[in-house]
Amino acid sequence: MATGESEIRGDAEGGDLGLTGAISMALGGMIGGGIYAVLGVVVKVTGALAWLSFVLAGLVALCAGYSYIKLNQLSQPEGASPTYLEWFADSSTLAGMAGWTLLFGYVGSMAMYAYAFGSYAVDMLPMEQVFGLPLRALLSLAIIGVFVGLNLVGVEESGWVEIVLVVLKIAVLVGFVAFGLWFAFANGGETATGGGVELGLGGLGFEPIMAAAMSFVAFQGWQLLMYSQGTIKDHSDTNPTAIYISIPTAVAIYIGVAIVTTSIVGVALVSQRPEVALATAASEFGGSMGHFVIALSALFSTASAINATLFTSAQFSDRLIENELLPQQLDPKSPDEFEEGDHLPKRIIVLLGLLTAAFTVVGSLEGITSFASLTFIVVFGAMSYLALGQRDHEDVSAIPPAVGLVGTVAFLPMMLWHLWSAQRGVFYTVAAITVVAVVVELAYFEIDSLGGKTDDETSVRSD
Repeated sequence: MATGESEIRGDAEGGDLGLTGAISMALGGMIGGGIYAVLGVVVKVTGALAWLSFVLAGLVALCAGYSYIKLNQLSQPEGASPTYLEWFADSSTLAGMAGWTLLFGYVGSMAMYAYAFGSYAVDMLPMEQVFGLPLRALLSLAIIGVFVGLNLVGVEESGWVEIVLVVLKIAVLVGFVAFGLWFAFANGGETATGGGVELGLGGLGFEPIMAAAMSFVAFQGWQLLMYSQGTIKDHSDTNPTAIYISIPTAVAIYIGVAIVTTSIVGVALVSQRPEVALATAASEFGGSMGHFVIALSALFSTASAINATLFTSAQFSDRLIENELLPQQLDPKSPDEFEEGDHLPKRIIVLLGLLTAAFTVVGSLEGITSFASLTFIVVFGAMSYLALGQRDHEDVSAIPPAVGLVGTVAFLPMMLWHLWSAQRGVFYTVAAITVVAVVVELAYFEIDSLGGKTDDETSVRSD
């Protein structure tokens, strides 16, 4: 079973992965690389209130998780985001556009992880260029190439290994928080804030909401569970429990990491080097060894996050092709091959790798993070809206979907306003990519409709 492996299907009995494995998959998807990549970006926007931004983003993500769970329970057969749109909105065009939007989000996520990997690797090396070329970009490309190659040949990772690795990653971050808090209280005069911890409550404004929107990509990893139902034992009961445990756990870790980093290092220094914020903080109380441990953990975590997301994206793309929501040319195969659970869509893997490489080379960390967060805000908001429409069902509460919808509706303009006012170049880049993506999606599905296919004829199948 590969890290984060997933198939968009809803087998009645499910696989062998239990609650512990499901929680590990969800947590691994969230803290595997997200905190190393987004922390500095969030601190640059909202300073010492970074912890509050993670609370807000986590709350909206938890409500979106509730919406996914309820939609999954009500849809027949159980499925994922495109399935829900097909089932509840009765539109294969919307289903296809949601699927494409998620794919763009996953590409952005992988580019963010690759960018962070390259940044932490350069931070550990005595050079920044090789033959006049930026070493960060070269290392980012290299790690993408490694995992594209491994996925092409089918190298896999067992479920128990994933559990152990997630435990180790959590242990490193919890240790970072524990030692950091001890240092802040025991050596207050030596910290950037001059003593204790800094929560930033004296400067509340709209910035935490803006930063929450930009950090939203760090909370999308639990979606792996919705796309992995065929591998999870009793997924109808296991997935909700795993989601409700993993998201608050990730939020708690993010809060601790944010408070320790801004208290010990200070907002100014984090803003100068946002891509390696954790390693910089660790060096303050752990010296060179602390810096090395965090940097090594960052390399490993971001690398494994690339692998998990690439595998998931490829399987997700394959299912979209099966349901005629992506061109069949991306993964030509016989009808019998659609039933094979171990099929590896090689063309898709290569295409996703190339798109990720392009993003991570030409994009900035803020731009990549913002674009990826934007896609998940849109999709999570759509799922919250659909779940809110099902509030008449006895077991569907209107409150979580409403909170999720209001949160995503608030996040979107706040993030765009911040980019427009503070990072105009990033705004134009994100806007251009978004417009191109939407135009391509509409063109593809409108041409498909003009060719004689209707929404009724193009149905999303999740068998």
